[in-house]
Amino acid sequence: MTTQFIVNTAQRAIKDGLLASALSGGLMAARGKADTGSAVAPLNAPSQWVHGREAVHREDVTASHTLVGAAIHTASAMLWAGLYETLQARRERRTVTGALVDAAGVAALAAVVDLKLTPERFTPGFQHRLKTESLWMVYGSFALGLALGGLQRRHEAPRVSDLD
Repeated sequence: MTTQFIVNTAQRAIKDGLLASALSGGLMAARGKADTGSAVAPLNAPSQWVHGREAVHREDVTASHTLVGAAIHTASAMLWAGLYETLQARRERRTVTGALVDAAGVAALAAVVDLKLTPERFTPGFQHRLKTESLWMVYGSFALGLALGGLQRRHEAPRVSDLD
């Protein structure tokens, strides 16, 4: 039962992370266009992990910046979705309210870690290309993606109490 619990939780985290990444990435592009005139600049920014600070200023679509930035953003979303699914698994019943509370908490923690606790090179970088209100929207859409993903098939989702 323990192995199946872990596999099921990991699968759900991957799906939740993909949805959260898609929603927040789409909003990031829209807000990047509105804030700086470049939809792709905020998507390129996470590639600073690989390419350094110059990646934050790239405004063209390239495999080495756009695809790498999107991959880093998606992998990070899946990691945070793992925490979200772990919180959800601790609930006896998965409810809309619980999903929203857990998703908001994880998104808030992600924002603090990303923007305040992480060394500059390993921040998402998009915070340099978006206005503050746009950042709020991006992290809000990330939370919404986690919640929507987590609510899919919620009655079949694993719970920690199933391990007993």
